[in-house]
Amino acid sequence: NLCHKYCGGVVPDVPAPPTPAVDFDKLRTEFMAKMDQYELDNGAAVVMQGFRDVNVYITERAPWHMKGEELAEERQVVVRATLEAVYALAHLLIPFLPVGATAIFNKVNTQPLGLLDVAADLRNLKVGTAVDIGDVLYTKLVSEEERLSAEEAAKKKAQSIAEAQRKKKEKKAQAIASSKAGQKKGGGADSNDNQPDFTKIEIRVGKINKVWYHPDADKLFCEEIDVGEENPRQIASGLRGHYELSDMQDKKVLVVCNLKAAKIVGFASSGMVLAAKAEDGSKVELVTPPDGAAVGEKVFIDGLSGDPLSSAQVKKKKIWDIVAKGLKTAEGAVATWDGKEIKTTAGVCKAESLVGVPIS
Repeated sequence: NLCHKYCGGVVPDVPAPPTPAVDFDKLRTEFMAKMDQYELDNGAAVVMQGFRDVNVYITERAPWHMKGEELAEERQVVVRATLEAVYALAHLLIPFLPVGATAIFNKVNTQPLGLLDVAADLRNLKVGTAVDIGDVLYTKLVSEEERLSAEEAAKKKAQSIAEAQRKKKEKKAQAIASSKAGQKKGGGADSNDNQPDFTKIEIRVGKINKVWYHPDADKLFCEEIDVGEENPRQIASGLRGHYELSDMQDKKVLVVCNLKAAKIVGFASSGMVLAAKAEDGSKVELVTPPDGAAVGEKVFIDGLSGDPLSSAQVKKKKIWDIVAKGLKTAEGAVATWDGKEIKTTAGVCKAESLVGVPIS
């Protein structure tokens, strides 16, 4: 499917990736050693590990996240590397699944080679060769109990989506009614003039479910962050050089949620992760909520109240620019706005160590 979507259904004419999807020469050597000793189960294990490595490769590269025409070749490089790896590994499947291996060769319209003739650099497929979609080779075997459980889960998911849509419609109707009521009272567009600016910005506790390197920007991470909504948000953050992928994974952060979505080097970013930054830029630290903070909770400042504005209003009135000027870390690296502590119900939010620096 990815080949048809990104490569027109043929093997693309693109360069090899810097790192192949699998180390086929190593796998082939291990496979032959096991088979020569009649260790068929261990030989099969080598093959399956190879396919697992391919799955990890394409999942980490995630060509479906490479948006825009400028990344077209990058997508095709990943797809071809995957096709080449699957074709090569199919040769190792022949002793165990000859029919399945033949089906793979037929899908890529390329006949098998002698095992030692398969190029270790994984450039065996001819450019322009058609790649067929066909049927799934092996469907998962499920018990009656698993089937019923899956059907029940699907039913609950459908009900949950319907309920979420109903609540969304109700919330929208209430917002419209509230807006009309405010206009009738003469408040109009200026009815929130006395509202503290901080409360016009929606900052929520988020958890990074997935993080990867931006494929075309050396300083950016791309993240999927759960902020308590139906779907996670995708956000780009300029934190490479200050954090590793492992530091970011599963991290709780503060996310500005009512900013207009923006394209950042081709990546659609729907929010901003807050971080404290040293004046000279030498050090950057994430502003994090306390451990007990719930995902999706809105942060607050004691004594300030008001509903956040829409992203359109925030942009039009330049509310974020106004609020950002007052965001700083105070003693103990505590996050503040105009000198007031930013909190969740579990306690104050803070950076790791930076004091007296701006937050953005």
